[in-house]
Amino acid sequence: MLAVKGISETVLYVDDMHRSVEFYQRVFGFAVLTSSARLSALRVAPLQVLLIARKGATVDARVTPSGTVPPHNGSGQLHVAFAVPSGQLNEWRTTLKAHGVEVESEMNWPKGGQSLYFRDPDQHCIELKTS
Repeated sequence: MLAVKGISETVLYVDDMHRSVEFYQRVFGFAVLTSSARLSALRVAPLQVLLIARKGATVDARVTPSGTVPPHNGSGQLHVAFAVPSGQLNEWRTTLKAHGVEVESEMNWPKGGQSLYFRDPDQHCIELKTS
């Protein structure tokens, strides 16, 4: 079996690029790697990127000198989970509250770990999960 080393990037599709990028910078401190009216790339961790794409802006193939990026798009309330260190959920609760973000749900997983769930400005389901 061939190995997969992890998820390099994932994308959330948004209505307002500026609002969403600002949210992820403010709440998580993610650095902007690149940004345009079409797509922004935020550094989550080494070799991990969160792409914020304006809804409908990626439905056509994008031809570049380096190659072609196939079309893609998404709609509805998508989900992404960020791994956080065990023991930091109380600090995350405090941080989220300070930024006006309401925790929607909490889970204590039967096989270990805990999760906090909340919504971003586009109502995507965001999870902070310990392992």
